[in-house]
Amino acid sequence: MTNRIAPRSGTAFTVKKGQKIKVIDPEGEQVSDIYCFNAIDIKEYLSSGRTLDYNESIEFGKGSVLYSNRSNEMLEIVADTVASHDFLLTPCSKETFRHFYPEETPVPGCHGNLVNAFHEYDIPEEYLNTTFNIFMNVDVAADGKISVLPPKSKAGDYTVFEAKMDLIVGLTACSAGESNNFTYKPIEYEII
Repeated sequence: MTNRIAPRSGTAFTVKKGQKIKVIDPEGEQVSDIYCFNAIDIKEYLSSGRTLDYNESIEFGKGSVLYSNRSNEMLEIVADTVASHDFLLTPCSKETFRHFYPEETPVPGCHGNLVNAFHEYDIPEEYLNTTFNIFMNVDVAADGKISVLPPKSKAGDYTVFEAKMDLIVGLTACSAGESNNFTYKPIEYEII
């Protein structure tokens, strides 16, 4: 069954070890933030630092593994039609909007949407860290400058993650303008 996340919103759900999460960009150029916790112990959660370190790369695609703060495998990318993702930048928030988009009314952003979604699982806000930003196109220049470019994803592109442990997963349809080429679209997902 295909589930739809409305533009600028988020959800949370559980998956069992071995299940797959297919994240689909139905209209193109839409980022989705994913974050997860060990379903048995929420003090174990997705870690950007461990993942970057163990993959020895800031590029992710089929075969990449996402690790926890305890160095355990949480998710593996098993299929990917885009192979353009980011694990450097924090999820957008009201503070992000005040900093980068002061002319806009701040919205909860991916951070706020994930906090609200994880509330159902009694996960406190301070446990939420850097999300894996599916379809996000971030360029790192030779001098270290970071630029957010329009996503490379086209309508129907997808990434499939296999759960390496029982997980509580949060997923969004990103709210930040620059991340989505200044349009806001839905994200779809399937649990396989």
